[in-house]
Parts: sequence; structure tokens; C-alpha cells
Amino acid sequence: MNKRGWTEIRVDVPEGWQELVAGALSFGPCSTVALGTTSIAADQPADGRGAVRAFVMASEDTQALRAEVAGRLTALEKAVADPELTGLLPRFKELPPEDYATSWRKDWKPFRVGRLVLLPPWQDKAPPRPTDLRLTIQPGGSFGSGRHATTRTCLRVLGQRLKGGERVLDAGSGSGILSVAATLLGAKYALGFDIDPASPVSGNELAADNGVADSCAFRQGDFSVLAPQETGFDLVIANIYADVLQAHAEELRDRLAPTGWFCFSGCRIDHRDATVAKFNEVGLHVEEERRRGRWVTFVGRRQTCY
Repeated sequence: MNKRGWTEIRVDVPEGWQELVAGALSFGPCSTVALGTTSIAADQPADGRGAVRAFVMASEDTQALRAEVAGRLTALEKAVADPELTGLLPRFKELPPEDYATSWRKDWKPFRVGRLVLLPPWQDKAPPRPTDLRLTIQPGGSFGSGRHATTRTCLRVLGQRLKGGERVLDAGSGSGILSVAATLLGAKYALGFDIDPASPVSGNELAADNGVADSCAFRQGDFSVLAPQETGFDLVIANIYADVLQAHAEELRDRLAPTGWFCFSGCRIDHRDATVAKFNEVGLHVEEERRRGRWVTFVGRRQTCY
């Protein structure tokens, strides 16, 4: 192998799953992950699929690393248990000398969700409209770049429904993007937690990049990291898998203020009925459902009697 250049690790993934796979590939020397191919001249994925590419220095491209990549994809397949993620195969390609850890930036395009304009830190220009809010995002390939259907829908809901001054709980906060967005949109305080050890670091960095570090806090762990008195949140957000939403529906309800509202996403359409049934069982009333592709987002309130 050429130890002076770079190696591209590419996985072609069904649409809608790219960010999840990108998160699995973000480890150790694979600190940069990009979505999409380099150009229209590159080998394009089959219809209905998108490329996820990680880059490592050729000196780090070892058999042990390749085994780690394969193992992470297998573990993800088992954890998600969805047939669409069966048989994901990484491809390794030696690249000519170039700083591939940063060269992908020229192809990354900012995008808008309501008033929020998501821009990378290397673009220092202001958003185009006076009423826009800039959300500085590190799009290096973690699960919180903001482009996934569930994240975009949650961001849009926050922009439309937050009034200002709310206390927000972000269950399964990931990169911290929803907590940070909520405070930018006027929330007084956002508390996020996630079982991923990297999540608090990512969340704190994102909050600092956006000037809201004093309004956000992030913890590593499950609901047990919350103190009993940490209840009465005006908004509870959870962008997590449907089975997790169902398993923790009562805990999500108990953290809501009686007059609070929720925004739950990460549910595929085929899990919709079971998820809504569980919400009804524990006293969470769905007022609105928003569908984007195969994903459903639920917006509603806590029922006072059930």
C-alpha cells in the first residue's frame, strides 16, 4: 500500500440511512466523513442509494482498521435490525496526494430550514436575510449534520412552535444540533443527554461555536443521568428510534410540564401504529404527524387525564 497518500473508505447506503452509517464510520483515524461522491465523473451509487466516504491517511490503512470498519457496519446492522442495512460492504481506494481530510469542504453546500441557515464554520458570511438565524455546523460526517429527514423536520417544528423562554429536554441529543437550534430560536435553556460518550463533547463544541454555551448542557448516559427534580420541561425533543420511543414513553411523559409539548422523531412509517398506540397508552396525545420519506415525526401534548 502507498503509505504517503490517503485512502478512501466508501460505503453505498440506501437513501435515508447515510448519516447513521456516517456516525458508525466516525472513529479513530476516520475523523472526517463526507456524504456523496466527489463529482459526476465518479462512480455513482445505484438508484436509491447514496455514498458515504471516510478518509484516513494511508499509513493508518491497516488490516486492523479494515476489520474495525467491517465490524462496525455489522454491529450497526444488528442494532438497527432493518433489512435495508443488510450486507453493507466497505470499499477501500488509494487516492493521489491531497488533503482529503479537508478538500471535501468545497462540495459542501449550506442549506436552510425555516429561519435557520446552516453554514460551516469556514464560511464567515452572514445569512442572506435579516430575519435569518445562522447555525454554524461542523458537517464532518457525524449523525447531526442536519440533513437527515428526521432532523430537518424537528428543526422546522422548532422554528414554527417555539415562542421563547422555554426549558427544553433533548433525549438522545447526539451532536446537540436540536438543543443548540432551540436556544438560537429563543429557548431559555436546553439539557441534552445521550448514551454515546462522544455526544457531550460534540454538543458542547457546537454550543460554543454558536455562542449559546451558557444556555446548553449535555450529559452522557440514559434517563438515569437526570435528577428526580429535573421535570416540568416546556418541550421534550427525542429524535431516536421508534423502539426507544416506545420503551421510554412514560419517562418522556413524566419529564414534560402539564402544559408542555413534545416533538418525537426517528420513527419509520412501518412502526407508526405501534408507536402511536404506546403514546396513547401512557397519556401522550399526538396532535400532528409530519411525514418525510419513510420517516414520521410526532408533535403533541401531555394529556391531563388518561
